[in-house]
Amino acid sequence: MILSNLTSHLKFPGIDRLWPDVAVEDALSAAILLTFACLMAIEVRHRRGVRTNPLVRKSYRTNLSLFLFNDLLMSALSVSSLLVLAEHHAGGGLLAGVSNPWLRGALALILLDLVLYLWHWANHRLPWLWLFHKVHHSDRSMNVTTGFRLHFAEVLLTVLVKAGFIVVTGVHAAQLLLSEALITLAVLFHHADISFRGEHKLGRLFVVPSLHRVHHSTLRGEHDRNYGALFSIWDRFFGTLLEARPAQIGLREVDALGFAETLKFGFTYAYGPAPRPLRLRSGRALEPMIAEAAYFRAEKRGFVPGFEMFDWLAAEREIEERMKRGR
Repeated sequence: MILSNLTSHLKFPGIDRLWPDVAVEDALSAAILLTFACLMAIEVRHRRGVRTNPLVRKSYRTNLSLFLFNDLLMSALSVSSLLVLAEHHAGGGLLAGVSNPWLRGALALILLDLVLYLWHWANHRLPWLWLFHKVHHSDRSMNVTTGFRLHFAEVLLTVLVKAGFIVVTGVHAAQLLLSEALITLAVLFHHADISFRGEHKLGRLFVVPSLHRVHHSTLRGEHDRNYGALFSIWDRFFGTLLEARPAQIGLREVDALGFAETLKFGFTYAYGPAPRPLRLRSGRALEPMIAEAAYFRAEKRGFVPGFEMFDWLAAEREIEERMKRGR
């Protein structure tokens, strides 16, 4: 989430300073901003047409405006005080029996990443969560700023999820801060419009841009995959990993949105989450086929919102009947 709102309320006994006059949280925030600037510079320098592409420029403006709005709102509401309350549980919970601070910190990072994976999955499966999360997927130009494209309602809900994580695990404040920083860096990295040698090998353990780009595909069968934030092992373990090259980014029926339009879109019922995919006896998912059939049904009625679930179920029944007739 927004690191500054977390770090401004957390104290770190014994390690308040990395060096004179530089707080730990300030150093990590500076590292994140530097990484963001470097990734954006790489995008602009190596992607042809970025400077002149109106779609990309609008994406940059909208996403950075959302970041500033969310940051100011979080500060005004003091929502991060929830994490201060949860900090009193440090030393208890699931990690209470782990005495080695390095091992406890590693476990905290792994568990937080797992929680974020499950939370991300839930945002795609539960209609009332997708209502806000679809704002993130509405970007027609995936780039490093897309990581900031979050509706404020999703930001608030994610803070509550992380507060619950602290209470349950008893993670220490410093370990939480480092985990947050690493995951934030990972989010900036895997949203960046870049590619590099060895990306596929790195993707065996970590989420890389090519993997997360699939998650932003216009096809439901593709963007309901690859939920990981830092580690790709969760998608591999739970069977949600997909390696592919998406033909188009964003939501098909949604044009490029400005700042105000994006906030409004978060309260608009459109493009609902996909139900559980139909499967053959062999276990092979038919979700991509159903997604395409449901899309064409929606296209015929002019993408009038509110009927997405009916489109999906009708397409599922149609394909299931065809499969039975073909046996």
